[in-house]
Amino acid sequence: MKNWRFAFSRRWFGYLALAVVFAVVCIGLSKWQIDRTNETRSANQLVDSNYHSVPRPIGDVLPTLTSYKPSQEWTQVTLTGTYVMADQLLVRNRPLNGQPGFEVLTPLLLEDGSVFVVDRGYLPTGNHQDAPDSVPSPRSGVVTVVVRLQAGEPTLDGRTAASGEIATVHLPSVASLVGKPTYTAAYGLMVSENPAAKTRPTAMPQPVLDEGLHISYAIQWVIFAIIAFFGLGYAIRQEYRMRNADDPDEQERAEDRARRRAERPRTDAEIEDEILAGTRR
Repeated sequence: MKNWRFAFSRRWFGYLALAVVFAVVCIGLSKWQIDRTNETRSANQLVDSNYHSVPRPIGDVLPTLTSYKPSQEWTQVTLTGTYVMADQLLVRNRPLNGQPGFEVLTPLLLEDGSVFVVDRGYLPTGNHQDAPDSVPSPRSGVVTVVVRLQAGEPTLDGRTAASGEIATVHLPSVASLVGKPTYTAAYGLMVSENPAAKTRPTAMPQPVLDEGLHISYAIQWVIFAIIAFFGLGYAIRQEYRMRNADDPDEQERAEDRARRRAERPRTDAEIEDEILAGTRR
């Protein structure tokens, strides 16, 4: 046992402390990844619940024009009113499945005189111009629309848009254009309308609910923590062998290790390395 006394030196205790600190950091990062998984799972459950919720009247869900909570995203609401075609806008730079395009925002004048912005769907960029080839018109007259709520978007510095277009779904800008009391915290992705128009823009797809790779990363951080102690043990073992190279018992063990390595079948990589070394000579 006396030949292992070097491992109890200040130097190796310092290495052990570093390994412990590294392992603690790794475990902390692993826990952080698990927490992110739980947060993502909870968010996905909320989205799934809201996405398939029973549609409710907008007044029950958004009691004021500025009402909206992040937990209401994708909640289905019903609206009854008349589309205001004169104030329809196209939102630029809205890709779908990797294809650039636009989303069609059409204000809906509700029965109480307020306006709610309906996103009727996606249209691809035209074949010969930076605009859709055509924009399907909504149904005239009174319609009942089911939408899924989305939060309004901020403006983007330096982002401009042509006449009849808008850079983001910035609801206060739409409200200024409409000139009537308008819901400015949330808008809606159209699910259906009754009576329905003959054609409509492409409906926006259901969000992909993915928990990501957080669990895999959490496991990796635990493995890194374990590797730190394996590495420490390997380093101690190597120093022990170096310090006791003259010991007959250690020499016998070294010869036994060399013999086992020689008897082990060579891998393809080792054979390739040997061939390459021969060509270089």
